[in-house]
Amino acid sequence: MYLIVTRAFPPELGGMQSLMWGLTKEMSKNFMIKVFADYQDNHKEFDKKENFSIERVGGIKFLRKIRKAQLINEFLKENKVQGIIADHWKSLELINTDKKKYCLIHGKEINHSKGSSLNKRVIKVLNNVEKIVANSEYTKNLAINNGVNKDKIVVINPGVNPAYELNKKSLEKVESLLKIKTPRLITVSRFDKRKNHEKIIMALRNLKQLYPDIVYICIGYGDEEENLKKLVQELDLNSQVMFFKDISNDLKNALIAKSNIFVMPSVIHKTSVEGFGIAYVEAAQYGVPSLGGKDGGASDAIIHDKTGLICDGNNLDEIYSSLNSMIKDKKYLELGKNAKGCVSKFQWKNILEEYKKILN
Repeated sequence: MYLIVTRAFPPELGGMQSLMWGLTKEMSKNFMIKVFADYQDNHKEFDKKENFSIERVGGIKFLRKIRKAQLINEFLKENKVQGIIADHWKSLELINTDKKKYCLIHGKEINHSKGSSLNKRVIKVLNNVEKIVANSEYTKNLAINNGVNKDKIVVINPGVNPAYELNKKSLEKVESLLKIKTPRLITVSRFDKRKNHEKIIMALRNLKQLYPDIVYICIGYGDEEENLKKLVQELDLNSQVMFFKDISNDLKNALIAKSNIFVMPSVIHKTSVEGFGIAYVEAAQYGVPSLGGKDGGASDAIIHDKTGLICDGNNLDEIYSSLNSMIKDKKYLELGKNAKGCVSKFQWKNILEEYKKILN
């Protein structure tokens, strides 16, 4: 039996939640699994559908962490467990066991000033696990530079499930929404500084001169939403930018599939960094190439000039010229075909084989 210890798990939505759910589902096909996850108001219906045991822990954040660790420590004394896989170093901090521990690292959560109290806590936990699973080469190097033992780190990219079959009604709805608008750019992410929506919108102002029917589809929510809408208004781009949130998976996937370029030239904002970017891979499944940023782990998900382009997300001219080169002569068609052809290595059944190598 393996324990999955996580602070992020469905039915709550998000990239980390999808990662931990996908890993757990795939592992449950090969191993007995028990999950320790945070309590959510609507978790009961979700939990009873799964073929593995999920124990939820509630309460305020700090006390929840202590209570969860107590439950896990008790469980370990009474049950035969091969190992513990955690989504975050904090998930392991209070667990006392000589069982093998494995910790996933993603970027932002380990990026603390060397020698700071948080950095010391990170190192103390990570240097006492069996293996550290970095989501990209970038995250691996970030960990090493922050003092983590490089011999413990292995890079295993996050996995994706096979692409969902597209819903005919959703596809028809997309066509009625977008009509003749083309080329179509899309970003599916939180609205925060790191994702760089602002510079995409600024580049759009110039791209509009060359491609009057261009459209930029933004799916998500977050702190920057109102600022971005204000910018769209100021630049007179209301006809070019469409915002969506709280939409169905079917509609989201149809919007991606009917787009030409997935755009997320992420940057480093304070300590926040794009460790990998699973959204690039999800777009590739529908034959949509990506424009990613050089800061972070996008180059693990995008092969430059083959499945998309990598640019300097801090350089507005570079974002503009990269998008123009992908649009001109419809280069995105060739890149998209390549992207779809390369995506199988990221499917969970193949990613799990990499996990098996470190678990056995």
